[in-house]
Amino acid sequence: MTPNDTPKAGLRVGRGTVRSISKRSRDLARRSREVVLLAAIVGALTGLGVAAFDTAVTRTLDQIDRLPIWAIAIGPLVGLSIAAATLRWAGPSASPASADEYLHAFHDPHHPLPLRHLAARMIAAVATLGSGVPMGLEGPSLYLGATLGDTLQQRWPRLFSTPQRRVLLVAGAAAGVAAIFKAPATGAVFALEVPYHDDLARNMLGPALVASASGYLAFVAIHGTAPLLVVTGTPPISFKDLAAALALGLLAGIGARVFASMLRAAKRVIDIAPGWLRVLTAGLVLAGLFALARLATGQNLTTGPGYDTVRWALDPIHSVWLVAAVLALRCVATSVAVAGGGVGGLFIPLVVAGALTGRIVGGTVNALDTSLFTVIGVAAFLGAGYRVPLAGVMFVAEATGRPGFIVPGLLAAVVAQLIMGHSSVTAYQQATATSPLEDRRATESSGLVGDLGVAGKELGHSGDADPR
Repeated sequence: MTPNDTPKAGLRVGRGTVRSISKRSRDLARRSREVVLLAAIVGALTGLGVAAFDTAVTRTLDQIDRLPIWAIAIGPLVGLSIAAATLRWAGPSASPASADEYLHAFHDPHHPLPLRHLAARMIAAVATLGSGVPMGLEGPSLYLGATLGDTLQQRWPRLFSTPQRRVLLVAGAAAGVAAIFKAPATGAVFALEVPYHDDLARNMLGPALVASASGYLAFVAIHGTAPLLVVTGTPPISFKDLAAALALGLLAGIGARVFASMLRAAKRVIDIAPGWLRVLTAGLVLAGLFALARLATGQNLTTGPGYDTVRWALDPIHSVWLVAAVLALRCVATSVAVAGGGVGGLFIPLVVAGALTGRIVGGTVNALDTSLFTVIGVAAFLGAGYRVPLAGVMFVAEATGRPGFIVPGLLAAVVAQLIMGHSSVTAYQQATATSPLEDRRATESSGLVGDLGVAGKELGHSGDADPR
């Protein structure tokens, strides 16, 4: 071998490396475009599906509200019975879980989300929520999007490595939350934040944002863009109000911790009690709670998702003690519904509990203007209950259309988060995401950094040919 052979060999290796980098870059760009396109498709399909789900639940609730009082009282018993039968025979034997299924699948790549279970759970959710059971529509909506994303991703496995299995799963979940709340940023942040206690899911923000936007657009094209929570006024930023926001965060953290313990205990009942006994007991208890709320307030405040309860609480004529009683009844009712096998979400029950908690503090501090504290309570209670402080504050800004609530909401959410500790309404959250090394390996396997890493190694190898 002559001395000139080494530079020529290095030149050939260098040219090969350049061609390799170019090819990998083109492949990466093509895959990225296809992933974003698939995320948009998942979002649009999810938005349309959530719109149909929302319509079915709303129309069923409207029909229930026209029935005699006694029929409204036993409506949850009927709904829970239909849900249990559907899950048992159409599932088959699917659990009532919805948001927990998303978290389970997120952390366990071998946990399936079959379409048959999706159909059974959505029918059971319409029966549950349409009968007046006090749970939210967001759990089934999130689960719908996650299942569609997971299914679509399995159809194009060539675009996704194993660590990337969660990309469209997260995108679909984000679209479901974005659609049902008409809050695209909240959907993306919630889907990324909820899998962990103190961290965010990584490398999935782009597809989550795209899916949230397309899901939101598909939903509002059918149901309009009206804010979810209607509040008035401009919040003052005074020392008194900020101090009250900190106190509210403390109270919301304590309340969310107690509520989370109740909900986790209710979920354990599902595994140990016979189905017929759970449904019958839950239905009768819900009827009793309905009667108590009706006697105390003259209104049906323990049925339905709870938006009417928030509007009722905003009226300053209601005493703090009466609002506190309704808060207790709603928390117990939702826990009983979960124990009875209801298929629904816990996001909105946390929102309602936070609004009532804020109303209690607002009625004590400033009886003439309680809207500020009602909204802050939502951010604090929701952020603590699911351990998603960013999503809680974002939800308040988007759902009310009042970004001025963000500063006191952040203060309250941080305090509530500290009080909450590591408690949560779900047992499927993990403390943090993967370690930096594990996260790098997952990213390299997904092709987002791996192509550059391989190219770098090739360049390093070519340099070894001539150590000078």
